[in-house]
Amino acid sequence: MVPTTRTMIRDLLALYLSQKGMPINQFSGQSGINSGTLSRILSGHQPIAMNHLERITNAMDLPEDHFYSLYVDECFYFSSPTWRRLRPFLVRSAELGRLDCVEQVVQNLLENLVYAPMLFEVAEGLFQEGLWQAAELLYKNVSVSEKYQNSERLAVCQYRLFRIAIGDDQARNLQAAYLFEGYLDRLDEADQLDGLKHLGHVYGSLNRWHKVDELAKKMQQLATIRYNLQRKSNRRESNERKPEKPLYFYILYAQLIRSNVCEQLGDYSSALDWVSLYMDGNWIKEDDEEVKRTVSQFHEWGLANRLLYRVMAGQYEALSEYVEFISHRPDEIFTALYNIILSANRYDWKVDYILERFASYIPYRTNLAEYGILHNKQIITNQYTQFLAELAAYYLNNKRKEGIRFILQSLESSARINNESNVIKCVDLFGQHRNQADEEENQQYKVRIGAYL
Repeated sequence: MVPTTRTMIRDLLALYLSQKGMPINQFSGQSGINSGTLSRILSGHQPIAMNHLERITNAMDLPEDHFYSLYVDECFYFSSPTWRRLRPFLVRSAELGRLDCVEQVVQNLLENLVYAPMLFEVAEGLFQEGLWQAAELLYKNVSVSEKYQNSERLAVCQYRLFRIAIGDDQARNLQAAYLFEGYLDRLDEADQLDGLKHLGHVYGSLNRWHKVDELAKKMQQLATIRYNLQRKSNRRESNERKPEKPLYFYILYAQLIRSNVCEQLGDYSSALDWVSLYMDGNWIKEDDEEVKRTVSQFHEWGLANRLLYRVMAGQYEALSEYVEFISHRPDEIFTALYNIILSANRYDWKVDYILERFASYIPYRTNLAEYGILHNKQIITNQYTQFLAELAAYYLNNKRKEGIRFILQSLESSARINNESNVIKCVDLFGQHRNQADEEENQQYKVRIGAYL
């Protein structure tokens, strides 16, 4: 449908020249556009290219996106749409946050499904550039156009939409994971490995450890098969899509995850068996700096986790050694404090001296380590929420009133990430120790619960 207004960019340009009393030659020098080209644009014999639009807008001293809504009309209603004009317009609209223009272009283009692959290619570029809001619009629309095709492109769109959807809200994260899982097996195997990793992060943040183990097992099997084929053929898959990390990383990473699952389920003996596996990188055939760095990192985690699992199993004599180990590794301290307070509550230990020593790390930091399921943002955020509740329990069980303050903080954090199970835990904890709260804290408690509801 043609817009009711017939105003075009060339009309506004002609009005500008008339008001300024400016001849075409002068504007040509001001804009850097050939005077003949300007004459053809003004007479309607030549459509405005994207680079012409930028130069005209700049020469008229207007914001870069001033004519963008009109340009959509120009591209679809007053001339034949051409990809040569629309692609740069889409990208620049995304860069300037003009999602309205992105949406209009996409809706019009997908009336002809031949544009779906081209829009997908643009979406991939925007995704890599971190322009995820615009990329999301493209992926959603391409997905609709391909919903009956059962294609790998559809699966990639769903994978990217899953990645974009992940945030602080645990309920939304779970829904996004459910939606994506049905497309996982349609992905190229390289993307499957990364998809399994990111799904593991989501389910780990939700404490769904049996599901995490299932995904890690699949990751380990797939990475092992691909790695063995790669070594057997004595090539580096130069013409094949590569995952984010080298294949050996996913094998070690899967073993790390499965060790962590065993820890979460209280099976410390099996957890230690997995530690021995991911600490051993002797089977890796590559020999470069990245291999050395990766093997060294997993080895260090193994040393830390061997101490941690002894602590979690109730071996108080391992606590001092564990504390000294993590004291030299700032990126590990918050996670270590979380596990220490869990153990303290479980075994009735007194760990005030540790909390005092690392007090500055209790507001957790975001400079997370490069690898490791325990250092994923969603998992750390969930851990922090639970840590506050555990810290509250520790203080209140020791008849210390400041525990109420940590209940309130945990409730606030729970509301922010939509963690219903931790809210229930905080409500129970507050009910048990309500006598320690004053009137102001009771009021704050009601506010926190109200924010969640």
